[in-house]
Amino acid sequence: MTEAFVRSHTVVTHAAIVPEIPLYLATEVTPLWQATEDFLVRKNMAPPYWAFAWPGSQALARLVLDTPGLVVEKRVLDFAAGGGLAAIACALRGAAHVETAEVDPMAAVVTRMNAALSGVVVEAGARDVVGDANRWDVVMAGDVFYEAPMTNHILPWLIGLAEEGVEVLVADPGRAYLPRDRLVPMGMHAVPTSLDLENQKERIVTLYRLVGSR
Repeated sequence: MTEAFVRSHTVVTHAAIVPEIPLYLATEVTPLWQATEDFLVRKNMAPPYWAFAWPGSQALARLVLDTPGLVVEKRVLDFAAGGGLAAIACALRGAAHVETAEVDPMAAVVTRMNAALSGVVVEAGARDVVGDANRWDVVMAGDVFYEAPMTNHILPWLIGLAEEGVEVLVADPGRAYLPRDRLVPMGMHAVPTSLDLENQKERIVTLYRLVGSR
């Protein structure tokens, strides 16, 4: 039922700056959200954030595709992964194991569907992993610092991972709660976006390494 819904409300296309990776994406935003809202009421499911390639995930995927040494033969977590774009890039570039974390079970299904389009395997989880013991070499977090409760929930855990030696990579398009004092810039990408999702047609996404206590 869920896979049929995804196929009937999305098309297989590509994110703006990641043409190498096909994804099930929404191309007409409002109809999908309306159709999904009816579906959500019946199925008690979350809004379809998985249907859009958010700027942060695009920047992380681009980074990995262009710099495969970041992930090759490493254990990677794509945190708050949406449809799994960055995770798929890691799998394509030779990561030893790729895992996603999302609280929305539908996002996990879509991640597996998207991974299948590229012929790779991603372990797609559907629970909050914040607080889990470290089992990764690299953790990626795209566009996660958009509100205070989310930042307060995840930041101490991410800092703890960085202090254990995990490479924590953050991609952010200028969200309000970005912890700038913990971040070392690595580069940036201009990512085209939709006015239905953002308040401008392009977002400048900065890539960072998150550091532990100084």
